[in-house]
Amino acid sequence: MATFGLIGKTLSHSFSKPYFEKKFQNSNLEHTYSNFELNTVEELIELVKTDSTLAGLNVTIPFKEDVIPLLDSVSNNAKKIGAVNCILIQRSNEVKLIGHNTDWIGFKNSLEPLLKPNLEFKALVLGTGGASKAICYALMQLNIPHKLVSRERGDITYEELTEQEIKNHKLIINTTPIGMSPNGNEFPFIPYLGITNQHIAYDLIYNPEKTQFLRKFELASATIKNGLEMLSIQAEKGWEIWQKEST
Repeated sequence: MATFGLIGKTLSHSFSKPYFEKKFQNSNLEHTYSNFELNTVEELIELVKTDSTLAGLNVTIPFKEDVIPLLDSVSNNAKKIGAVNCILIQRSNEVKLIGHNTDWIGFKNSLEPLLKPNLEFKALVLGTGGASKAICYALMQLNIPHKLVSRERGDITYEELTEQEIKNHKLIINTTPIGMSPNGNEFPFIPYLGITNQHIAYDLIYNPEKTQFLRKFELASATIKNGLEMLSIQAEKGWEIWQKEST
């Protein structure tokens, strides 16, 4: 039996715990999955020392970037992305923490069916955190040009966004927590009047199922998608990494 879990802050509404508990039950596995709310990312080291059954961790806001210096090694993809959402804990002669990123695969695989053949897309990525880094990496793998939108450190600020920019970028991805439950009435401030029925809006948020961001695109008959499938795919990719050590 092994223990797996999620590190981050404010984890009561997390996707991972019920997902993996159901997975373990359906597969007749005696593993357990716990949420570990940490005040600082450095608490990870003590957590790993305290629980010798801990074999793998998911990583969420705000630790996807900050956790990297604490790891013994990082996969090539995670290194290029600059963010980690999955940690393998090896316990042979000595404890080793190995970082991976499966977010980009989850996003790429869930987005591809929405992309129409023979149509060129350009993307706007809202947010510059750890999640957006994985999204940008996936967009590069798909050869989709993109701009980062941020209040301060992106390619373009929210204030600089115009209706024409929205019209020119048919794929718009929200990687911020704006609009996440319990703040379901909030939404990113962008020029929604530029939306057409040729647009695709992707929101990494899955709770609520349809954010105000997605609803505004839906009103213009655009294609919309939330982050639930992305989370499922990245979770399964993480499990593939973990089970090499736990079975």
